[in-house]
Amino acid sequence: MAVSANRLELLQIADAVAREKVIDRQIVLAAMEDAIAKAARSRYGTETEVHADINNKTGELRLSRYLHVVDQVDNPAVEIALQDAQRFNPAAQVGDTIADTLPPFDFGRIAAQSAKQVIVQKVREAERDRQYEEFKDRIGEIVNGVVKRAEYGNVIVDLGRGEGIVRRDELIPREVFRPGDRIRAYVYDVRREQRGPQIFLSRTHPQFTAKLFAQEVPEIYDGIIEVKAVARDPGSRAKIAVISRDSSIDPVGACVGMRGSRVQAVVGELQGEKIDIIPWSSDVATFIVNALQPAEVAKVVLDEDAERIEVVVPDDQLSLAIGRRGQNVRLASQLTGWDIDILTEAEESERRQKEFLSRTTVFMEALDVDEVVGQLLASEGFRTVEELAYVDLAELASIEGFDEDTAEEIQNRAREYLARIEAEFDARRVELGVADELRDVEGVTTEIMVKLGENDVKTVEDLAGCATDDLVGWTERKGGETTRHAGFLDGMEISREEAEAMIMAARVKAGWIEAPVAEAEGEQDETAEA
Repeated sequence: MAVSANRLELLQIADAVAREKVIDRQIVLAAMEDAIAKAARSRYGTETEVHADINNKTGELRLSRYLHVVDQVDNPAVEIALQDAQRFNPAAQVGDTIADTLPPFDFGRIAAQSAKQVIVQKVREAERDRQYEEFKDRIGEIVNGVVKRAEYGNVIVDLGRGEGIVRRDELIPREVFRPGDRIRAYVYDVRREQRGPQIFLSRTHPQFTAKLFAQEVPEIYDGIIEVKAVARDPGSRAKIAVISRDSSIDPVGACVGMRGSRVQAVVGELQGEKIDIIPWSSDVATFIVNALQPAEVAKVVLDEDAERIEVVVPDDQLSLAIGRRGQNVRLASQLTGWDIDILTEAEESERRQKEFLSRTTVFMEALDVDEVVGQLLASEGFRTVEELAYVDLAELASIEGFDEDTAEEIQNRAREYLARIEAEFDARRVELGVADELRDVEGVTTEIMVKLGENDVKTVEDLAGCATDDLVGWTERKGGETTRHAGFLDGMEISREEAEAMIMAARVKAGWIEAPVAEAEGEQDETAEA
């Protein structure tokens, strides 16, 4: 069958648009069918259910209207009587749909313009869907593009099949791009928005550095070396922690490369950003010591509950450990995920001396002993009177210069002191009107009851209604400044987990919630054993 020029043109146009927009040819043909059907409805009536069908091999256009078969016709534009329908199709039944072929017609100017708008809109939507589907799977990758333009400090990048944006705060400081420049960036987010998919690029993201190393270091690409963490001060300095899965390969040496060739390629892309490559370690203390390079560390003290670590450095290493404007310690903290406090050996010695004197004074006053005995107990590592009261008697007696009688006397004095303090706290609790039943809540001591009473928490229900922040306080960051808000139990060294457990126990006791299943089962087991 011969194909007319108009029909051939229809298919050629569909092919050309599909190639240019990199979308499926069938989508373009479907858009054309919708557009022609819309134009036909303007000719035959907007209520008419017109359908257009383009043969994707010959380009032949067929127009038809769909009529619903009914017993009684109310709307002739969309309905047809059963008798009339059976003339087209003798097997037609009520509820069927009959396709009535419509004669071809010439598009008017307005109809053609309307059809064009429909095609443009459908093709644009298909192009946006294609871009979104393509780039949403590329989040976490590095892409290459050409700068199209710069707007208010933001850089618009032509990615070939899409358009990305590098916002001003995602550019390396002092970095300038002009139209036509080639640019490499990290895809960190792709969002489907009304005006089309938004592809957000970054050159300051920590993973940009990691991905650049993966391109330069084959061992990282192959998975032999893994980048465990990255911390960056964009344009100035970065720290990258690496580990090797093959003991015969040095991860730091592999990343540096022959005469620094690999790391220099990354430094060049990052506008001269200095990069410290650090061996990662599962031991937190070792990892933090490595992260503080090039500074030397004399000693570390971990506080795992608060996720803080004290690092002691020689006096001449302090400025190196902190870095210019705190950069070195800040990056080390970001890299490891721990808060790092840096002290010199002199500062640590002074602090330890103060703690020693403070404990000595406490022991002298609480136990009514002389300074020598107080110093002796403090030097043996005892920190509180409670430790002395309940430590094994043999341990006290083993202290040089002590015998069993002396140890027993010290322990008795410690217990008497604690009983006296407990009585004072209890009297204060009664004075504040704190209920006795609060003592039955697990974790609550008489001292805690006093602290709660001073903050108007006097019953189990009052404690049950508290939030964890009420008890241990919270920090708030505004305008770059951190403000610490005190809690009811400040100064008592109670962790957030302990405070939360206390509140949950109060809610169980108050009948607000049921006891957790694990606890209930444990209680049943204990009862059975008894």
